[in-house]
Amino acid sequence: MSLSKPVKPTLLADHVYDVLHAAIISGELPAGSRLRIREVAAQVGTSVMPVREAIRRLEEGGFAHREPHKGAVVKGLTLEELVQVYGVRKILEREAARFGSERITPKDCARMEAELDLMRAAVADGRLEDHLRHDEALLTILYEASGNAVLVSTIQGLWQQCRAYKTVGIKATFDSTKSNEWLWRYQRDLVAAARAHDPEAAAAASEASLDVAAEEVRQRLADETSLADAAAPV
Repeated sequence: MSLSKPVKPTLLADHVYDVLHAAIISGELPAGSRLRIREVAAQVGTSVMPVREAIRRLEEGGFAHREPHKGAVVKGLTLEELVQVYGVRKILEREAARFGSERITPKDCARMEAELDLMRAAVADGRLEDHLRHDEALLTILYEASGNAVLVSTIQGLWQQCRAYKTVGIKATFDSTKSNEWLWRYQRDLVAAARAHDPEAAAAASEASLDVAAEEVRQRLADETSLADAAAPV
């Protein structure tokens, strides 16, 4: 592992997080890699405290987890977890979209439209993290219109749990030659459904979006498994 560029003295935890996150997403830090605090601190040129904070954030986002006698390690992604998490998300987000579209105000629809514009700009520029941020902001506006705070907080917890899967799916699209329209198409449909106060259209757009996203991740994981199998000695 080689983590380049010394970290600036301001916002150290953010910088360390960005370095580690990029290394995980690129594959430089593969699943099972140990995140040794002192080793990382020495490589990025900072003290251990910001490294601890960065690793904690990676754990919260699903990119790392704790293993006995090892500490924090890069977490592997599995098809089983993908199916389970996205299955629960579909159930909850479909209903949140349905309820939200019935109650949302014109002002909040305009806020959704603004986030959609920012999403499309982020996709055009290849800014993965910004795309995710604006996507979740758009959905939060719609879901909060449902008036069910417990539903919204539960969904946001699932977003954190499957952050690594979401990132992998979007990166797969950015890296491929396929159209990236799906990264904003269903959000566009959600905005239209919200403006029309059409709960069935909103539920359908939500479900379709999650189906496509899960399939992108599934295909990426299948491709990585095939490459690993091909590279394994016989």
